[in-house]
Amino acid sequence: MAVWNEETRKYHTYLANFGAGVLSAEEVAELYGCRWEIELMLKELKSQYALDRVDTTNRSVAEALFWASLLTLVASRRLHSAVRERIPEPLRARYPPMRLGIAFRGQSGRILETLLDRLHRKHVDPEPLLELARALIARAMDPNAGRERLRAEWWG
Repeated sequence: MAVWNEETRKYHTYLANFGAGVLSAEEVAELYGCRWEIELMLKELKSQYALDRVDTTNRSVAEALFWASLLTLVASRRLHSAVRERIPEPLRARYPPMRLGIAFRGQSGRILETLLDRLHRKHVDPEPLLELARALIARAMDPNAGRERLRAEWWG
């Protein structure tokens, strides 16, 4: 199956192991796109939250770690969406979800501390929260977003 991609101005081809007429080529392309997003999410859960190295035989502990990782990923992705909505379109490619996830994880102690501090005060100085947001955005930006990849040269 092949689907024309207006953005790349190329055909994208897909292999499938089901009979003709089950899904259209466009539906297969959409499924592959979803599958790729799931692969990226699992890669992030493994690399950033060590979900593939849970060092316990206790099922309850393993489940708690799984849910904590998943909730952290959801919070990171929500933050990613909020950041991307607030920056100009040309800069959005410089903020991939996994880089923001890495920054989010690295700043998680500060995030929690800032949120807890806000819960315990009636008058809250917004500056620490703004400083934290600036730090996250600075750390999440991919400096190589426009860089040509060697793999792209090999595969054309």
